[in-house]
Amino acid sequence: MGILEVKGVNKNFGGLKALSDVNLSVKENSVHAIIGPNGAGKSTLLNCLVGKLIPDTGSVMFDNQSVLGRKPHQINQMGISRVFQTPEIFGDLTVLENVLIPCFAKRDGAFRMHAFEQVGNERDMLLRAETILTDVNMIDKRDDHAGSLSRGDKRRLEMAMCLVQNPKLLLLDEPTAGMARADTNNTIGLLREIREIRDITMVIIEHDMHVVFSLADRITVLAQGTPLVEDIPEKIKGHPKVQEAYLGQAHAA
Repeated sequence: MGILEVKGVNKNFGGLKALSDVNLSVKENSVHAIIGPNGAGKSTLLNCLVGKLIPDTGSVMFDNQSVLGRKPHQINQMGISRVFQTPEIFGDLTVLENVLIPCFAKRDGAFRMHAFEQVGNERDMLLRAETILTDVNMIDKRDDHAGSLSRGDKRRLEMAMCLVQNPKLLLLDEPTAGMARADTNNTIGLLREIREIRDITMVIIEHDMHVVFSLADRITVLAQGTPLVEDIPEKIKGHPKVQEAYLGQAHAA
């Protein structure tokens, strides 16, 4: 079994079938990409993985626990963090202040220590945040206002805000969307570095095939909410079902 198990997931919106009998098994410490044309159901599936949407039928289990019906802070406490298409940062705060924010979680109307409950003091929290910024090559920008950063650096900052929570699973929703090629390549390099220094599982939704084939251990292809094929990247390239989903017809590899 994988650390993330999706079984028999179906999701309808009115008469529209967004997901149809989706099964997915993601191995621990792997990078699993989910690809497909527009409207394939990728975002719907991702929202099911973080408990934002509840499937009509089926189950989503992470580390032998169901994610369904859980609130965002409970998802974080399980060890799941999400990187959104548009970086979600606080532009009027410094880079360091942004990374310190996830150290606290809102529970029962009060903000309490989250990732550092067993560390317990401000000095250690600051040291932890600076270590994370070093890991993502942003320590030299710790005092810069986040709103002034480039899109690539905003993405690095958002990843730092996720990593400071010590996640077991990092969900990335088109992490290179809108980036120039140089920033895209830098993001690929950053994700590779994160894999080298951390025991972390990643699930990536991405349109840029350069990103997918550079990072993924396995790829699942969706079309109209239905999984078409799952395999290693080398076997996905040129697969007739994949070409049919993207091009409308199968072509010889």
